[in-house]
Amino acid sequence: MHSHVLQLDIQGTPQAWISLEAAALDYATGSVAWQHGEGPLARLRGGWNVAARRRSEIEIYPIIALRGTARVDLFTVPPLVTKARLCRRDRFTCAYCGQVFAERDLQCEHIIPESRGGKASWMNLVAACGPCNRAKADRTPEQAGMPLLYLPYVPNRFEAFLLEARGIRADVHDWLAARLPRGSRLPRLQ
Repeated sequence: MHSHVLQLDIQGTPQAWISLEAAALDYATGSVAWQHGEGPLARLRGGWNVAARRRSEIEIYPIIALRGTARVDLFTVPPLVTKARLCRRDRFTCAYCGQVFAERDLQCEHIIPESRGGKASWMNLVAACGPCNRAKADRTPEQAGMPLLYLPYVPNRFEAFLLEARGIRADVHDWLAARLPRGSRLPRLQ
């Protein structure tokens, strides 16, 4: 069920979700500096070593940090905006009426309308229900008399990995959640 490994740089910054096979290659090449988790995510078995008379085996932990430096400072790269991530960031709550909805009943609403130069960015998008989105129409919240109930923000790297909601193990979730900024709206437990 939990088949992805959280890959970190040596300093503990999330880099990517990788497959078990990619993690096994990191272990086999000695690239793993440290690992974390309540126990192995998987145990992969290879061929037989005739001289040692045993089968090769690699235990893969759910969180691994790689040696060396990251090629890109991912703290300077904002995470990609998707409807699913936006809805999770806003806790499935309409920014105008405050009601909680299923993701399918929410829309990505531009605070400054696209027709007025508003971009599809974390700071200009909020989750909104259909009726509120239609009522606001092609106006700013002030013009529509519909003030925002919460402010948008750009998720940091730890929040971005939690927003992906890929059915991660509880120990990986806890590790990421422990590194959330103090003012994060993301729940500590999912």
